[in-house]
Amino acid sequence: MISKIELIKKEVSKVVVGQEKMIDSLLIALLCEGHILIEGVPGLAKTTTVNALAKSLGLDFKRAQFTPDLLPSDILGAEIYDPKNNSFKIKKGPIFTNLLLADEINRSPAKVQSALLEVMQEKQVTLGDTTFKLDPPFFVMATQNPVEQEGVYQLPEAQLDRFMLKLIVNYNTKAEELEIARRVSSGNFEAIEAVVTNDDLNEIKQAIKNVHVDEEVEEYMIDLVNATRNPSDYGLESIKDYIQFGASPRVSIDMFKAVKAMAFMRKKDFVTPVDVAYIAKELMRHRIVLTYEAEAEGITTDEIIEKVLQTVAIP
Repeated sequence: MISKIELIKKEVSKVVVGQEKMIDSLLIALLCEGHILIEGVPGLAKTTTVNALAKSLGLDFKRAQFTPDLLPSDILGAEIYDPKNNSFKIKKGPIFTNLLLADEINRSPAKVQSALLEVMQEKQVTLGDTTFKLDPPFFVMATQNPVEQEGVYQLPEAQLDRFMLKLIVNYNTKAEELEIARRVSSGNFEAIEAVVTNDDLNEIKQAIKNVHVDEEVEEYMIDLVNATRNPSDYGLESIKDYIQFGASPRVSIDMFKAVKAMAFMRKKDFVTPVDVAYIAKELMRHRIVLTYEAEAEGITTDEIIEKVLQTVAIP
């Protein structure tokens, strides 16, 4: 099974240089049947990576560009009147796919965001009186640009909570950027081939579920989540005034799944606290609501999580 993961990464690396963290996070979210939100400036291969991933998996891929004038029907689809037959017919939107890239998701207003709540959680779409189940796997990768402040909307907490992971993508290294420039200028990119089937994906998912998690590690994960809600119980008095709402119960569920995938991709059949710490920020940074005091002092959720990781006892 591990070799299948390596095959996927090898195919993606044909067109994507570096960005191992992003590729790993995409695979974890996909294999755990979650979704991922990626924040980064333009030009960091976010679209290229998810497109390459879809091709290597042999899955259908669609892209939706989110704009202020976007309507829910532009994403989900709608009932269209057919005058010839004097009846309504369903026109399906780009949400009917395996991998959906929601590009610059924070450029659309709340009504569009709310349209995604059902489909991201229930993996189904309701159009009129009809509910359609989406073909598995269904995976949303959303991007947002942290630089631009005009014409953007704050994502609702309920929407953010639907994302298993939030990844902050940084620039490539100097050597990687040199390689990118050489490849693009020479057009030296290999064609990506599908290297796994849907059955292979299901086998990998089952193997991930069988990864062992010790009871002490389970309690450690729950303690990490609970420390963001009740910091005083863990001797974290210094951050209690900075947290308005701690991590939601979905974080605990997603953490139990994600750390198993993390361990599996590291070729282990058991989870260690290192696996937990490695992915804790991606799991929680978008699910902790800070107070105005924290924002005024420039405190970030990453700093809060780092403090929690340093304080909660490791088993």
